Amino acid sequence: MANADTRYRLEHDSMGELRVPADALWGAQTQRAVDNFPISGRPLPRAFIRALGLVKAAAAEVNASLGLLPKSRAAAIRKAALEVAAGAHDAHFPIDIYQTGSGTSSNMNANEVVATLASRAGKAGSRTGRVHPNDDVNLGQSSNDVIPTAIRVSAQLATVEDLLPALRHLRATIERRARALGKANKTGRTHLMDAMPLTFGQEFGAWAAQLSSAQARIEDALKRLRRLPIGGTAIGTGINADPRFGKAMAKALSALAGTRFEPAANKFEGLASQDDAVELSGQLNALAVALMKIANDLRWMNSGPLAGLGEIELPALQPGSSIMPGKVNPVIPEAACMVCAQVMGHHAAITVAGASGNFQLNVMLPLIAADLLDSIGLLASAMRLLADKSIVGLKVRGDHVAVALARNPILVTALNPIIGYEKAAAIAKRAYREGRPVFEVALEDSGLPAAELEKLLDPAALTRGGIHGG
Repeated sequence: MANADTRYRLEHDSMGELRVPADALWGAQTQRAVDNFPISGRPLPRAFIRALGLVKAAAAEVNASLGLLPKSRAAAIRKAALEVAAGAHDAHFPIDIYQTGSGTSSNMNANEVVATLASRAGKAGSRTGRVHPNDDVNLGQSSNDVIPTAIRVSAQLATVEDLLPALRHLRATIERRARALGKANKTGRTHLMDAMPLTFGQEFGAWAAQLSSAQARIEDALKRLRRLPIGGTAIGTGINADPRFGKAMAKALSALAGTRFEPAANKFEGLASQDDAVELSGQLNALAVALMKIANDLRWMNSGPLAGLGEIELPALQPGSSIMPGKVNPVIPEAACMVCAQVMGHHAAITVAGASGNFQLNVMLPLIAADLLDSIGLLASAMRLLADKSIVGLKVRGDHVAVALARNPILVTALNPIIGYEKAAAIAKRAYREGRPVFEVALEDSGLPAAELEKLLDPAALTRGGIHGG
């Protein structure tokens, strides 16, 4: 008789037996999902698996404290779950992002992996015995409250630990450059056309203000994201969960994660809708809008260096062409713009997913988790690169900027209160037509003495606003 295939072992669940790879930590339900969803080849992200591990560890703690789980068994489950949270077993979370909309497969994946690890600890002598994925690891829980909770935990942690520090870093970097360039004047632009002057400090300051507003909006969204629906179990009623479970879980997760969580006041809302995740995605979308504006401003200001604006010189990082020697491109702002485009696309997908709740459950939870975490990670990385490889090292081409500013006929706007709009417009048009500095034409046509014109048309004074005539 042929030897049995040692590459596999038999596992069973409520639907029967099936083969599982011999070295896999998962069980039957995970294997069914692996077989059922060969779609993208992409599992849920590390940050989400971390959150699942934290939820399972917290649940073991809480169930032991409530007297629902033997302490030795709870300790084994907690230890295994924290290993999952730390990333020690990521290879054993193979289920595709595109799976059952509740994320039940991923919850059972976590339950099975943790149960296997905890059971092995029991066999090593802790008298834990076999740990059951449903009865022990999933005690007091349902996929329907675990997955929405893991979305919130993972997104909050990624935002607090990665996104907000990167945003603050970029903002601080821009603010430092704004202070350093506070007295460097340049031509302003509206509609991409020459306008009144401003300083580089004012221009950079506007970018920093955009980021400050984005930070405030994101931090405000976290106030709602931190509300955890765990304890709602299947549909929000909390069936099969101790009434104290949800509040205790929020406290335990706060301690384990090192950031504040609180129990959702209405667990039906937390299961049926993902409005808070959509809100955070919307604020990430707004941040992407701001970053694309900043990145494109950098690209325009760097354009040339001869036939473009040529106001700044970004750090040269790599050759810009396979055929044109010496060409250097603004690669970091370009990469940042692509990140922003992807985040905007993710927000569209998350919006549709968030609207896909029916009655007591949203059924696109894994997609929300994956796209939300991807947006957070992409934006954090792009902001660090913009700060460290573009903003820090950019140089202002002072001579080039000064020549363009001196020839800017729009400076004549400052003469409006004295000579009137129409006469000022005539001077500006003549200066354009003849390619001469506006000061020269104004000296000939305005009737004002040179000393007064020098004062009225001083770009540095104009950057401070106010009325300069009278």
